[in-house]
Amino acid sequence: MFWSIAPLVVACIVLAGVVGMCSFSPGGINRGPVPSYDASSALRADALTFGFPIRLPLLPQGWQANSGGRGGIPDGRTDPSTHQRLHAVTSIVGYISTAGEYLSLTQSNADEAKLVGSIHSSMYPSGTVDVDGTRWITYQGDGGVEPVWTTRLNNPAGPAQIAITGAGSADEFRTLAAATQSQPPLPAHR
Repeated sequence: MFWSIAPLVVACIVLAGVVGMCSFSPGGINRGPVPSYDASSALRADALTFGFPIRLPLLPQGWQANSGGRGGIPDGRTDPSTHQRLHAVTSIVGYISTAGEYLSLTQSNADEAKLVGSIHSSMYPSGTVDVDGTRWITYQGDGGVEPVWTTRLNNPAGPAQIAITGAGSADEFRTLAAATQSQPPLPAHR
């Protein structure tokens, strides 16, 4: 039975190699082109949809948005007037830095602990970082979990909880934090 299947297996391997289905990269990860994501349009749509301020980061040249989406956090926020637990929403955009590292920016109407817990469970506060006069709380976890930086940005239109996580360096976290907090909220109505 082996001898009847062997020519078929060899033919499949050769065919896969010819059409480029196989990729061998002995030197490490094969990094192709970064996927493109229209963060500007996505964040503008989120600003029109969600009931809290959304900002479009003004990042240095070389940074590229590569992914994004919306999410929800059950019981993610507390209504300040009724103290009821309500559903929170998230607007997430992933960026690739000039050094090729992935960082994720989440903007939400969630409470701090709920937002951080939705990114990585079992995180704990580890300190603070000042970014151009704005205090960011740093969180870390055990077992190689990526850190999270978070802050609450207040605005006459309301507050927004911002969180950054990813494989980037502290300088890259700082760059994304500054690029976000320095921008005014996008228009919330057409």
